[in-house]
Parts: sequence; C-alpha cells; structure tokens
Amino acid sequence: MPRETASIEVPLRVPPHSVEAERGVLGSILLDAARVMDLCVEAGLDEDAFHLYAHRVVYSAFLAMSKGGMPIDMLTAVQQLRAIDRLKDVGGAEFLEKLVDATPTAAHAEYYIDIVRQKYLLRRTIACARRVEQTCYEEGRSADEILSSSEQSFLNLTEHQKRSGQSWPDAIKATFARIERIMEGGVSGISTGFLNLDKMLGGLRESEMIVLAARPSMGKTSLAMNICECLALGRDINGQPLRGGAEEHGGKCPVAIFSLEMSQEALAMRMICANAKISGYQLESGYFNNQQANRAFMQAASELGQALLYIDDTGGIDVMELRARARRLKKQYDIRMIMIDYLQQLNCREYARQGRQLETAAISAQLKAMAKELNVPVLVLSQLSRASETRAGDRTGTPRLSDLRDSGAIEQDADVVMLLRRPCKYPSDKEFDDKTLAIVDIAKHRNGPTGEVRLNFDDRFTRFTDRADAAGGDSDMAVPDDIAYAAGMEP
Repeated sequence: MPRETASIEVPLRVPPHSVEAERGVLGSILLDAARVMDLCVEAGLDEDAFHLYAHRVVYSAFLAMSKGGMPIDMLTAVQQLRAIDRLKDVGGAEFLEKLVDATPTAAHAEYYIDIVRQKYLLRRTIACARRVEQTCYEEGRSADEILSSSEQSFLNLTEHQKRSGQSWPDAIKATFARIERIMEGGVSGISTGFLNLDKMLGGLRESEMIVLAARPSMGKTSLAMNICECLALGRDINGQPLRGGAEEHGGKCPVAIFSLEMSQEALAMRMICANAKISGYQLESGYFNNQQANRAFMQAASELGQALLYIDDTGGIDVMELRARARRLKKQYDIRMIMIDYLQQLNCREYARQGRQLETAAISAQLKAMAKELNVPVLVLSQLSRASETRAGDRTGTPRLSDLRDSGAIEQDADVVMLLRRPCKYPSDKEFDDKTLAIVDIAKHRNGPTGEVRLNFDDRFTRFTDRADAAGGDSDMAVPDDIAYAAGMEP
C-alpha cells in the first residue's frame, strides 16, 4: 500500500527588520535633525529602507523637509504630515512623541542607521533572489545568461549601499593634481608605455573602449601585449617608470587579459622570448648559445613573474560570461585595464540567431557598457575586412574605419579606434623597403586628435618600440600657441 505524502507548508516569515532601530533613527532626527539627516543621506537611506508603513511615511516627510531646507522638529514635523494629509495615517502627534521617548540619545544615530541599512539590504537580497528564481522558470534564456545577469543584480545591491559623493574642494584638488601631471609631461589617463602614442592619446582613460584593429599577421596582439606588459610591470617600453601608474600597487597597474585565440602558455612564451631577445624560431630550433640563453630566460622570467597580469584563455566565451568574469577580477585584484583578443571570437547567445552583424553589434555594446561599469579602459582587438587589400596603387593595405569587420557598431561604440598596418607587407606601398616601420592610424578619437603614429616593430621578438619620426601622415595633433606657452613648451 503506497504511503500518503503529506504536503509540507513552509510558514511565511517576516522580512528582516528592526522596529527599535527604525524608531531610533526617526527619534534621532527629531532630536538632532541637521546631523542625523546628513548621516542618513550619506548612508543612502530612502523611505523603502524602513519596513513599517508609518515609519516610511514619517521618513519620507523628513526627506522632503530636508530637501526643501525646512527645519525638522516635533512642531514642524506634525505640520508637514498634516499638510500632506498623512498625520492620521501614522497615529497623530502622539506617534512622533513616542519616537522621541523611545530614543534615549541621538549620539547613537549612526549605529541605528547601520542596523536599518543592513536589514534593508537583507530584504533587497531576498527580493533579488526571488526574481532570480522566477527567471529560472522562464523559457528561452540560457543558464549562463541567467547566472550573469543575476550576478550583476546582486552586485548592484552592494553598489547601491556604497557611500558616494565627493566634496567640491576635493574634486577641485583631484582635478588640479591631474592637470599638474599633464603639465609635467604626464598623461591624463594611464600611459600606454609608448611615448608617441601617449602624445596623441593622452593615455588610456577610464571608462573608454579602445579598439585596435588590423588585418591578420600585422602584430595587433603583439602591440596589445606590449602595452599590457608595460602597465603590469609599471614601466614603459624603454624601461622608465610608467606615467599614471597606480601608487597603491607600487606604480604598476593590474591588467586582465581575455585571450580567446592564444593559450596562456603561448602568451607567456611570447613575452619571455621578447624580453630575453630570443626569437621563437631560435628557441624551437635550439639555434642559440645554451648558457647565454638560459641567463636571458631566467632574467626575463624573473622580471615577468612580478607582472600584475591575470589571463583568462577560455575560447568561444559568451560576452555576458566575460563581463561576469571581469567583475570578479576587478573586485578581487583591482584591475585597472582589460584587454580582449579579439572581438570576433566572442559570442552573444541572445543574438546568435539574428545574424553575425547584429550579434557583433550586441557584443560591442556590452564591451562599452563593461568599460563604464568597471570604470577601466577596455582595449579590444578586432579584425579588419579584406577591403583594404583591394585598394589600388600605394593605398593598398591602408585601412579605413569602414573596414571594421562585421558591424559599423564597433566604430560607433568605441571612444578610440586605432588601425595598425605595416607597409613592408605591401610591395606597392611607397615605404615598402622600411621593414621595421609600423603605422598606427588613430582614425577615431572622441576626446582628442586623430592622425598617424609611427612605431618600430621587430618581428623576431614581436616587440614594438618608439620611433624618432613619430608623427606621420595627416595629423591634427598640433598644440595651439597659447596652450603651448602655458605648458612651458616651445610654440
């Protein structure tokens, strides 16, 4: 005989709250409104932070009075509640009197506020978890997508609770420090490690999406890795201290690299060979002096072992999963820059069935949103179409913004677009004979000049360096005479 299964009812539980702490906050406001209201605003308390309806109504009235510059005490509070026809709803003037009687002193207001804030955060966490649970039962969304959006929802809870805001004097001080750094020959963002690029870009700025695009085998991964290495080691390509480095990390900048094409080991090997000045071919063939090479490898490995690099080499990753991983790296390691190699290797499952162009547009938008969310520069590598190779005459191989592969949205979302080419790859180019020349065409720069920057590239060691004849082509990076004079430069 089968057993009967009894249904188990889970009793409804009262959401986390503290009536005493809520009374303490409201009573403290009535006792010392000027100080306590500032503490409440600083802690990010709104009326929803109070669980009881009457407490929400009273605090909402206090907020309105504070914003209107009205004094808050027993008399004015009663008047305000009466004016908005809520005095009877809370229990009359006697209710406010009980709030004061229940509060021994306003000196402990900060403690009461923190209790209310913590309980409010718990209630919001419960509500968020319920929304996630409901989403799990909906059709048409992948588990990866739900996990990523859920993680962002929970992170938003903590972001909401962070105390924010900066005093005007502090803002002026920080801005002036930035100006001083620029006037002293520094950069407004984090240095790329290349003097010539910094002169044009002003460094890598927070919240910006920087696209580095090229045809295959032009060296875009090498240039991006050279930049990452400079940041992670806190030194420029010439071995000098990096400008704009993070003081809290000893002048270094933690960098996250998402390598969708090359493995972590392959990247490490390339970096060690470049620093040891031994080509990959020499290493594979054994064509070098073993003792000398061992010393060079040991030194390079020792130096690179100090780099603040965090590499994720998962292939075919979804852009939402990449954002989730980037958030964790930012939170764990205080990442200051993210590099992605490369955009066309990313997926976006939500748009996968709508064509590659729409999918690429969605990926580009997500990467720009990530740069703003994490407040770091995001360096995105991208492929170019074959169009540049079909151009006639000496323009063969010269890329344009329209050559960005798969979607015009990349150009639209990017703050900076750099197009890399090497004239030695195209016999019809007038600079074909210069085998070390690499040209970075800054084709788009939302906050600065455009034009070409010329670098040296040693393809034996996959190493870019600054070049004496830095500026080339059509460049609008000239400095006005009045600004040059103010900066102590020769006009």
